[in-house]
Amino acid sequence: MPFENYSIIESTLREGEQFSTATFTPAQKLEIAGILDDFGVEMIEMTSPSASPQSEADIRAITSAGLNARILTHIRCNRDDAARALDTGVDGLDVVIGTSPQLMQHSHGRNIRQIIDLAADVMRYIREQKPDIILRFSTEDTFRSRESDLLRVYLSVADLGLVDRLGVADTVGVALPTQVYAMVGQLVRLTGLDIEFHGHNDSGCAIANACAALEAGATHIDTTVLGIGERNGITPLGGLVARLYTIRREYVAKYKLALLPQIDQLIADMCQIDIPFNNYVTGSSAFMHKAGIHAKAVLADPTTYEILKPEDFGLSREIAIGHRLTGWNAMRERARSLGLSLTDDTVRDVTQTVKRLADDRPLSIAEVDALLLQAAGGDLR
Repeated sequence: MPFENYSIIESTLREGEQFSTATFTPAQKLEIAGILDDFGVEMIEMTSPSASPQSEADIRAITSAGLNARILTHIRCNRDDAARALDTGVDGLDVVIGTSPQLMQHSHGRNIRQIIDLAADVMRYIREQKPDIILRFSTEDTFRSRESDLLRVYLSVADLGLVDRLGVADTVGVALPTQVYAMVGQLVRLTGLDIEFHGHNDSGCAIANACAALEAGATHIDTTVLGIGERNGITPLGGLVARLYTIRREYVAKYKLALLPQIDQLIADMCQIDIPFNNYVTGSSAFMHKAGIHAKAVLADPTTYEILKPEDFGLSREIAIGHRLTGWNAMRERARSLGLSLTDDTVRDVTQTVKRLADDRPLSIAEVDALLLQAAGGDLR
């Protein structure tokens, strides 16, 4: 199966830095890199050293931190960027250049023939300077590029025999999963090289597109924590993990899943944002059950309404009971957790009281507990 052999390129320290409220200090970058390494990501991608003097210093600090993850940096397709990046001691270079009509006109101003010649020159230069470095070449805005142009570029670069990996980038989040599957599959068949997918989430398809890429034979997926990045960001680390987990738990067994809540909260705090209530795995509602029929089934067998096991992520489910939709089975379970021995009829009476009161406003768990305790004392009214 294609999902059995993939690596995560965690780009919170590159793509994530482009998020509107992300301004990571050197100490924060070391903390982020450390916890991502503990989680088990295979590669950590950092901002180009050409971005600023501090960006270069941060790369040097993290390459010296003794992490298990390989450290990459993302650079433009030119010799100057490559030379500066090579000097930092990174394990790999992720080289990119735009190939869409929009970027050829408004970004670098080169045509396809010039892009191919430039890529060949830069790839040869990098290999001459450091033969063993991990080298990726990617087009930018892949899915608004002409397919004929893409194939000319990719096949020309592949024929050089210098790169380890080709990158496919849905830079503006325009691709459909079927398009991603077709493009990645074609590159796998034509080049035999590893394929990396970088997908933006502008139209909500980043996770689906990442999985389509893996199904087609991609070997590397770019993620960021909470999906932060330019505009609406890219494939979220937690979302990709959740999606693969639901296909087969073993596909994510190599990662320390219980660290995910801590990782998400760390980035949320650093970026001064809240974790969305419906966030994959770590949102406040991710393992919350409310409706009586749901609660009854989940209490009997959690798999009836849960595809993810909260305990695998160091979390627990919650049964909401202080509302008009509550059921007596959930109320009975709450009474048992309080060590109360109530008859079914008494629990049903408490449940009806909660429903009646909750028609005006939801009850807190303390208020529900008070009613149960009052019932245990025989004074329920």
